[in-house]
Amino acid sequence: MWRIGRLAHMAGVSERTLRHYDAIGLLVPAAVDPVTGYRWYGAAELARLERIRGLRRLGLPLREIADLVDGPEEHLREALIDTVAAIRRDIAELAATAARAEDHLARPMAILPQQAEVGARRLRVRRLRLEHPSELAAVCAGPPATLLTWLRGRPAGGFAAAVATDRGGESLVLPARTVVRAVVPPAAGVVRAGQDLFGWLDRHRLAVAGPTVEEHLVDADGAAVTVLEVPVRPGPPGGEVSFPGSSGRRPRS
Repeated sequence: MWRIGRLAHMAGVSERTLRHYDAIGLLVPAAVDPVTGYRWYGAAELARLERIRGLRRLGLPLREIADLVDGPEEHLREALIDTVAAIRRDIAELAATAARAEDHLARPMAILPQQAEVGARRLRVRRLRLEHPSELAAVCAGPPATLLTWLRGRPAGGFAAAVATDRGGESLVLPARTVVRAVVPPAAGVVRAGQDLFGWLDRHRLAVAGPTVEEHLVDADGAAVTVLEVPVRPGPPGGEVSFPGSSGRRPRS
């Protein structure tokens, strides 16, 4: 029989770990001296400890090991299949996070795009035809206002747009969709932010799947902010999309 310190030395673990295993019922000593409280361990406990450590190296958490250490091999195989799948998901998420960080280091931007799911939205809009993004400032004289643009990158000429209106205009329904959202800081220009955002989508192999929504918002203190939302889908970016229902014709103003 060995005292706790001897077992810890033999197995290469800390005494604190062995006390924790005892407290949670995972590795109970063979005997405990009723006078001194010393824990005593034997060969069976050493073998059990090595199995516990082996299961830990396979990626299993202690809460699962407690159920598996004495269970049949088929239960262990099922748990390992789930563990491997979870580890692969974690690896993929970490790789994606590293890629995003490297992208920002290589191409610093004033915006930090985020992917999100948004619900359907109904608007009444007045359709426009613009020749350059700089014209958007005149269309949206001040917040609050909502603009939509049918672009998939830097425009090579005129492009379709729309501005939300309280009355008149026509009904437009934006379906539930996946978007990439970016909050434009006050010091950053919206046009430049939009160009940076389209470049980010291109590098991340996301294609624009509908109109970009540009929200000009103002809070109760009068502070203004602009939010860009671009609906996306996997795939390479393409060219400009016509306004729905326009069949490529110049939309009415």
